[in-house]
Amino acid sequence: MNADGSGFRRLTTEDYVRHFYPSLSPNGQRVLYSVYVVDNNYEIYQMDIESGNVAQLTNSYGVDNAPEISPNGQSLIFMHNAPTRNINQIVVADQDGANAGNIPRITGWDPTWSPDGKLILFASDRDGAVQLFTIRLDGSQIHRITNLPAIRGRSDWSADGQYIVTYSGEAWHRELYIMNADGSNVHQLTPTGGNSQGPSFSPDGRWVAFTAYFDKYNDEHGCEIYIIRIDGTDLRRLTKNDYCDYQPRWGP
Repeated sequence: MNADGSGFRRLTTEDYVRHFYPSLSPNGQRVLYSVYVVDNNYEIYQMDIESGNVAQLTNSYGVDNAPEISPNGQSLIFMHNAPTRNINQIVVADQDGANAGNIPRITGWDPTWSPDGKLILFASDRDGAVQLFTIRLDGSQIHRITNLPAIRGRSDWSADGQYIVTYSGEAWHRELYIMNADGSNVHQLTPTGGNSQGPSFSPDGRWVAFTAYFDKYNDEHGCEIYIIRIDGTDLRRLTKNDYCDYQPRWGP
């Protein structure tokens, strides 16, 4: 849909197949997403938005999700979990899924690129409680940047590299938090009471899109897409459907 909520249209057409974790390519021409194939098997697919042509990018038994194309359009990152090992790995591949390999020595999920493509932001329980970390693609210079009580994942980095947004909190009490890219000056962004989650920065860095339940609290099918300014003002609802709208990702 358009950034103001207009132009809402459906892209995937299989009614009885799960499609989730969407993200747009840097040029806005493709959407990547995860597809439920069979039990314990989710693969990454890519769709050309104009033509509707679809290509499967992964073919490795396990759970592949949270795909995202690098800022230069050349690489793909996603999470892979092999059911036989139950380890969440951050995998980097060519943009077409070839030459896939995990970042050495780390486990985690919900990866996202820094604007310059040099770092990966991801969630992990490597130190116990789930927190956000950054790391280089070669597995070096890992830094923990958060100390929040109940981080889930699905964070984002502003296009100017200055800010990170994430969500934290127990079930039905989650809120968005915004901070400097090094984790300093962390503060709550969303009004309390919306069970807010899954944030994504606008390309100009002035807004955050996210899922929340402000209008249908405690209704598990009641989540809608909202936007809010990064100073916490001007909350707006974009969707109005009789099903849950979630995991928004902003494109160019």
